[in-house]
Parts: sequence; structure tokens; C-alpha cells
Amino acid sequence: MINKVLRSLVFMMEKLSVGSPLESIRAHEFVNHTWQSGAGSGTLRIMKKRLEGKRALVTAAAQGIGEATARAFAEAGATVVATDINGEKLSELARVPGIQTRVLDVMSRSAIEAMIAEEAAFDVLFNCAGTVHNGSILDCTDEDWDLAFDLNVKSMFRVSQAVIPGMIAAGGGSIVNVSSIAAHKGLVNRFAYGASKAAVTGLTKMIAADFVKQGIRCNAVAPGTVQSPSLDDRISAFEDPVEARKQFIARQPMGRLGKAEEIAAAALYLASDDAVFVSGTTLCVDGGMSI
Repeated sequence: MINKVLRSLVFMMEKLSVGSPLESIRAHEFVNHTWQSGAGSGTLRIMKKRLEGKRALVTAAAQGIGEATARAFAEAGATVVATDINGEKLSELARVPGIQTRVLDVMSRSAIEAMIAEEAAFDVLFNCAGTVHNGSILDCTDEDWDLAFDLNVKSMFRVSQAVIPGMIAAGGGSIVNVSSIAAHKGLVNRFAYGASKAAVTGLTKMIAADFVKQGIRCNAVAPGTVQSPSLDDRISAFEDPVEARKQFIARQPMGRLGKAEEIAAAALYLASDDAVFVSGTTLCVDGGMSI
């Protein structure tokens, strides 16, 4: 009888998992189970959602990977504080159950500290804010370089520094940083961007090493080229946007662009207790670019 029930649940999971990464997450949250047998009886227990009871802070949540991750965290049971510098774009997220929104400039230490002072401690931090500079070293000005490192790296330093004391007091937490395949593979015209994302890899490992004894894990996710409003803006800036999009797709071995929800699924894994034995690593979700 038990085996029949388990086989039925596995079949249900396979059927429910067809579709988007978030649909797969929902299916596994529903079907994940344990069988407890007692004196002559059995009880089927559906496990709690992966982030149930946890508080998560997400930066750059108004669109793209940040938005998809805020939604995935909320779907997984977290209470999410979704932040972005663009309050207007955040408005749609404010209507999602489990998500509250706040305008935040991650390049302002005072703004970060003020927000943290008003919020309860966070169990999860997803550092997503970033910018992409297009060009080689010969095209990069001091201002371009400074912006790349201020937004792509220093923002993570500031926000993590503000959040970690609360995690220590609570006995642990999980930080997930957005890196890039450009940190692991040289890409044409990604000089400042690639250098800054390589710094994210170092930042991630150092935080992981410094706080592993306090129960804090720190990992990174390194996307390949992902379809997003940010990518659309960059493509539109080319003289021939149609050809530019073809070139972006051509460099993906799988022959397509990634989806923000696919990166969110990886972030959810790293944020959750499913990855409790994982720290200081970078998970490449790049459609095979790193092969």
C-alpha cells in the first residue's frame, strides 16, 4: 500500500513539474514528503515550503532576475522585502502575497542602514543590483570603472555588512550574490563588467570563510545571457538590434537565452536549507557557456 502511494506521488510530481521552473518548484514543494509508520498506521506528511518562516531581502527587485527571485522566494513561503531604486516599477510586486516593497538606493550607506534599522533581521539576502558596461579597456573611463565596481560590488559589500549582524544574532542565514559567467570566461567588450563580477566571486568566498562558524552561508549564482528588460535596453542601443540579438543567442550553446525564472530557481536552492552544506561556491546557470 505504501509503495503504491509513493509511486502515485512520484507520478504526480513528474506531471506537475512540466512547464516553467517555478511550476517545478511548486510541484516539488507539494509532493515532497516523508512516510512515517507507527503501530499499525501510517501518516503522510507534506513538508513545509522551503523558505517558510524566513525573512528575505532582495535588491534590484523591480524587474528581471530580481523580480523573478522575489516572486520565487514568496512562493516558497518567505516574507520578502523587495527593494529597488525605482519605486514605480516595484508597484506590481507590492500586490504579490508575501512581498512588501521598499525604495532603496544600494549605493547609499545611510539609506541601507536606515532600512535595516527599521526591519527585523533577515534570514536570506539576495544581492542582485548591477550594471553592464559595454566595451574593452580602451573604451572604459574612470567613471565607467567606478560605476561598475560601486554598483556591482560595493553595493553587495554595504548591504551584506548591514545584514550579517542580524544573521549572527539569529544563529545563521544565507546570502546569495549575483555574479556572471563573465567572471569565469573572457567575453568580448565586457571588461569592467567581467572584472567587477570576478570581484563578486572573491567577496562571496571571503564572507563564506569568515562566517561559516556562525551558521552563515554565502554563495553566488553566475547567469549566462538572460532575457530581461535590461538586456532589451542593451540590445536596443546597437545599430542593428535584430543582428545584435542573434549574436547574443549564438553565443549560448543551448541556442537560446536564459529565463529569469531559471536563475531564480537556482537562487532559491542556494537560499534554502536544501543547500545547507553548500557555502563559498558559485553555481553557473549559463546554458553551457562555461563548458
